[in-house]
Amino acid sequence: MALIAVLWIVAALSIMVTGLTATVRQQIRVAGAQRDQVTGQALGEAAIALALQEMQANRQPQQGMVAAVVPYAGVDIEVEAAPLSGLISLNGASVDLLAAMLNVAGGLDKGRAQALAATLVKWRDGYPDLDLTDSASARTMPRRFEAPEDLLLVPGVNYDLYARVAPLVSADLRGIDRVNPRAAPLGVLAVLAEGDEARATRYLRQRENNPTGGADASGFPPAFVGGGGGDLYRLRARVPLETGKMLLLTCDVALRASGTAPWRILHTDRQIVASPG
Repeated sequence: MALIAVLWIVAALSIMVTGLTATVRQQIRVAGAQRDQVTGQALGEAAIALALQEMQANRQPQQGMVAAVVPYAGVDIEVEAAPLSGLISLNGASVDLLAAMLNVAGGLDKGRAQALAATLVKWRDGYPDLDLTDSASARTMPRRFEAPEDLLLVPGVNYDLYARVAPLVSADLRGIDRVNPRAAPLGVLAVLAEGDEARATRYLRQRENNPTGGADASGFPPAFVGGGGGDLYRLRARVPLETGKMLLLTCDVALRASGTAPWRILHTDRQIVASPG
């Protein structure tokens, strides 16, 4: 009986050691991921700040998408900058452009996409329900989208649909109803091409091969295509991390002075992804 008791105690201790080892390993992985996020974000923010300094020093409105490698603290960080006009404006896009986005990127059929696009425009141009304590002037202002997440407030938009279209839209563009194809990512180009991925890819390759002269955008509907750069930009830094990972830091920036700051950060997003290759 004594021998059996000892064996049970040894088995219980073995299970405890195994569980403790697994817990420690998990905590090490969590701590390592947090360290990667903090370190990567610090490097990415520094690289984006250097890129913004260069853009502000040039004082030339940027029309298209450009990319450069910014060295900082011994790390080569790829930074991509493009005007926000390359995205679809939630507060300015027409019903037809929103319908094309919901159809191509959102996966809705054309009938549902057209109806939901009309609902989006009605929602953004409507007036919110306000308390009597609010100012009278606020009651005369349209609701508008303050962030892409506001799409979830519109009846008919679920999370899956929101996740598909959110990377293609911006709520910071005011008074812009068309898209600048020179600054548009591939997903937006597919919307402009009304789902013709071959046409969108062909334009993207032309733009990459001729970054200064641009590419032929005549294949896109004229009602969807506009130009201009403005002072609103999206910058994306790709920070290499250890063990084959990369931190993708995205910042939407207003490149104009705001008080004592030379620019203003509108939104920031980060995620850790696998490194290419």
